[in-house]
Amino acid sequence: MAVPKKRTGHSAQGKRRSNWKATKPELTTCPSCGAKVLTHTVCTACGQYKGKVVSRKSEGFVEDAKEVKEAKKAPKKSTKKAEAPAEETKVEEVKEEVVVEEAKAEETAEASEETPEA
Repeated sequence: MAVPKKRTGHSAQGKRRSNWKATKPELTTCPSCGAKVLTHTVCTACGQYKGKVVSRKSEGFVEDAKEVKEAKKAPKKSTKKAEAPAEETKVEEVKEEVVVEEAKAEETAEASEETPEA
C-alpha cells in the first residue's frame, strides 16, 4: 500500500478541493397542490407522485393495492413457511363459521321475540 513520504501542504490541499462544492437541490412544484417538492420524490404535502396516489396522506389512498401486489408474488418453496399459512386459513374459516352461527342464533332469537307465545 502506498504511503505518502511527506505531508500535503495547505495550498496543495486547497487547490485539490477547489472544485468540491455543494449544489442546490432541484425543486419542482407539485401539479396537484402546488407545493415545492424535490424532483423524483413523493409530495410531502398531498402524497401524490406523477399524478398517482401513493401515500397515506392523500385522500384516495387504498391499502388493498399493496396486499394485491404481495399476493401476486409466488410463495417461496419452504416447508416451514408453507405450513404456517395453512394453519392461519383454518383459524379464519373457524372464525367465519362462528360468526355465521352467531348471526343465525340472533335471527332465531329475533324471530322468537316477534311471534307471541299463546
